[in-house]
Amino acid sequence: MIASFRTLALLGFLACVLGMAFALYLEHFRGFEPCPMCIFQRVAMIGAGLVFLAAALHGPRGFGRWVYALLAATVSGIGAGIAARHVWLQSLPEDQVPACGPTLDYLMDMMPLTEVVRLVLEGDGNCAVIDAQWLGISLPGWTLIAFIGLALWALIAPVLARRPGW
Repeated sequence: MIASFRTLALLGFLACVLGMAFALYLEHFRGFEPCPMCIFQRVAMIGAGLVFLAAALHGPRGFGRWVYALLAATVSGIGAGIAARHVWLQSLPEDQVPACGPTLDYLMDMMPLTEVVRLVLEGDGNCAVIDAQWLGISLPGWTLIAFIGLALWALIAPVLARRPGW
């Protein structure tokens, strides 16, 4: 049985909630301190979750489904881009890793937002540290996989939805 668009959007939202719950578990119960790029990935995960939630609550028909799908896919794509940059930083040889920088809180206090975003996306030595791996893939690698899955789910949901009018 193929589900309704609302149900499919709700599943996308729940995937984002699980992703955020896991990130918070790692931070608060396992002691992994998120680097600035990790925080930006969390913002993208929350953004994708909010788009999926809005789609589930609204339950659009026809073209409206594609609007939500493209919004969720775009936010997930932005998250995937940040995660890919993070994975790239982690793959650099040790002598090419950028120097460690100040914390995100300090940057936000001292600089305009656009400059903070630019600096964080450049990355620093904190972002190149691999704290944990599973199956040989680092946490940002798994986040990249999750964002790709969310983007694909967003684009598949309007197609899988039972009938155009439901």
